[in-house]
Amino acid sequence: MLDANLKTQLKTYLEKVSRPIELVASVDDSAKSQELLALLNDIATLSERVTVIERRGDDERKPSFSIGEAGKASGIRFAGIPMGHEFTSLVLALLQVGGHPVKLDDAVIEQIRSLDGDYQFETYFSLSCQNCPEVVQALNVMALINPRIRHVAIDGALFQNEVDARQIMAVPMMFLNGEMFGQGRSSVKEILAKLDTNAGARAAKELANKPVFDTLIVGGGPAGAAAAIYSARKGIATGVVAERFGGQVLDTLAIENFVSVTETEGPKFAAALEQHVKAYDVDIMDVQRAEALIPGRIHEVRLANGAVLKAKTIVLATGARWREINVPGEREYRNHGVAYCPHCDGPLFKGKRVAVIGGGNSGVEAAIDLAGLVREVTLLEFGATLRADEVLQRKLRSLPNVKVVTQAQTTEITGDGKKVNGLVYKDLASGEVKTVELEGVFVQIGLVPNTEWLKGTVELSKHGEIVVDARGATSVPGVFAGGDVTTVPFKQIVIAVGEGAKASLSAFDHLIRTSADDEAEAEAEATV
Repeated sequence: MLDANLKTQLKTYLEKVSRPIELVASVDDSAKSQELLALLNDIATLSERVTVIERRGDDERKPSFSIGEAGKASGIRFAGIPMGHEFTSLVLALLQVGGHPVKLDDAVIEQIRSLDGDYQFETYFSLSCQNCPEVVQALNVMALINPRIRHVAIDGALFQNEVDARQIMAVPMMFLNGEMFGQGRSSVKEILAKLDTNAGARAAKELANKPVFDTLIVGGGPAGAAAAIYSARKGIATGVVAERFGGQVLDTLAIENFVSVTETEGPKFAAALEQHVKAYDVDIMDVQRAEALIPGRIHEVRLANGAVLKAKTIVLATGARWREINVPGEREYRNHGVAYCPHCDGPLFKGKRVAVIGGGNSGVEAAIDLAGLVREVTLLEFGATLRADEVLQRKLRSLPNVKVVTQAQTTEITGDGKKVNGLVYKDLASGEVKTVELEGVFVQIGLVPNTEWLKGTVELSKHGEIVVDARGATSVPGVFAGGDVTTVPFKQIVIAVGEGAKASLSAFDHLIRTSADDEAEAEAEATV
C-alpha cells in the first residue's frame, strides 16, 4: 500500500512513539476494506508499538478504523483510507496517540478539557481538499485531550450514500451530534469559540487590557505576515489581529511562482508564514474580526467581540475573498451545489454535470481539473473570448467533456429547494435566454477586497480597494496598507509580501518622524 519512500518517512516518525497504539479496523469483504487492511498492516510493520486488530460484523462504517492507546477507548476514527491530503492527519494522529506532545497552548488545552458535555463529531472530507486536514486534525486532537469528545473523519467520495442522504455538496462539512455544525476550514480556536459560549467574553476582556502597540497589523495573510516580521525586527511593540492566519493562501492549492520556492501548497505556505512570525516578539491575536477603524492621534481598531485595540500606527492587510456573481440562487444554494473551490468540492460531483463561471486562468484551470472527475463541464464566460493563458486554453480545448460558452451572462442559479438543478444565462449575442441542467456551479470570477468595515474612514477605489501611494500610505496619516486589499495591481503572493514589508517600513518611518516632531514640540513649549 505504501511505497518505499513513504515507509521510510513514516518509520522515522514512528520512532517518536512512546506508548503502544492499537489500530482497530472495521472491515468486510470489499476491495476497499482489503486496501485499508494493507495500509494498516504496512504501518504496523514499521513499529513494534503498533498493533492491528481486525473486526467484522460490528456497527461501524466499513471500511473504517480507530486509533487509540492500547487497552483504552478511542475517540479518533477514520472512515475510509486517509491518503492524499489526509495522510498527514493520519501520521499526526499516530504520533499524538503514541505520546508525542500536542502543539497547543496550555490555555487552549485546558479550555478543551473543561468543555462540559458529550460531543460526537463527524467530518466529511475529500482526499483532494487542502482545507480539510486542518478540521480533521483539530477535532482529532480535541478528542485526544477530552474523552467526552469523539470524532470520525469520513471520506465523502467513499461513503457517497451518506453524502447524498445528507445533501453534502461542499467539504469540509462538520456535524455535531447529528446536526450540521459548520462548513469550511476551521482551527481548534474557531471550533472552541463555537462550543464555549463564554470564550468570546473572556477574549474581549483579555484583549481590552492590551497595551498601545507601536504598530498593529490587521490581517494575517502574506502581506500581514511580512509586515509583522519587518516591524518586529525594528524592536517595536508589534501586534497582529486576524480572523485566520494565512488568509486567502489557505484556499490556494498549488503555489509554483513564489521566487526561491519551486513548488508548495497554500496551507503549507501559510504554516511557514505563521512559524516565521512566531520566531519574533509579535503578539498574535487570531480568530478575531475587525469591525471598525477609529483614526486619531492613537488609532483604535474595534473588534466584533467589543474589544478595542490601540496603536500608534496601523497596517491594513485584510486581503480579499472570492467574488460572488450576485444572482438569485447563489447564496441560497451555497454549499448545496454552488461552490468556489474545485479542488475541495470537485470529488463530490463525480459523474455529474457542472458549470464553471469565469474564463480567466482560475476558471479555465477549474474546468480542466473538474473534467477529470465529472460527466460534463460547461464553462461560461461573459466576454467574447476567454481571458486565460493560451497554454491553458489549448488544454481546455483538448478535453471532450468540456463545452465553452462565451458572451454568456449568468442570470440565475436554480434548484429544487434543497440543491442546485440548473443555471440560466442570457446569450449576449442573440439576446436569447437559455437554461443548462446541472448539479453544480463553480464560481471563479476573481476576488473582492475585505474593506466593508473601512468605508468612511480611509479612501477606497470604485472597486473597494484601499487607495495607497508608492509608500503604502492611505488617506489617513499613520495608517498604511499592503497586499490584495489595496489598489496595487497584480494580486500575487510575492507582490503582497513585498507590499506588506513596504507598508511596515513606512509605518516605522512615520513613528520616527512623529516622535521627533513630538520632541521638538515639547522643547518649544518648554522654552515658552
